[in-house]
Amino acid sequence: MKKLATALIAAGLVLSASACTAPTTLSTKETCERVQVVLSNPSNGGGQTKTGLLRLANQLRPIEAVASEDLKPALGSLLEYADEASKETPDEAKIAEMQANNQSANTALSTFCQ
Repeated sequence: MKKLATALIAAGLVLSASACTAPTTLSTKETCERVQVVLSNPSNGGGQTKTGLLRLANQLRPIEAVASEDLKPALGSLLEYADEASKETPDEAKIAEMQANNQSANTALSTFCQ
């Protein structure tokens, strides 16, 4: 009886642990809602300063990890741009190249998040 109980408890622990680590993917609507909350946060400073860009990127990272397939590339582009622009000495040529991707990302966000 003790062995059966131990086996059942162990099986339950394994199942509960796997449920905690199972990746979830948000719907496009849920992703948009979370992104809009981050973008509307005044403490991010609109992403105009290095500190604002860091805050913005750090708040978008967890969303990008579970974002819908429609918005994952757009969030990835925004994070790349924010990471480069917030460096102590950003590579201006790289930032100029990222501008087109950044515009595409903003277009995708406005298209899906109306």
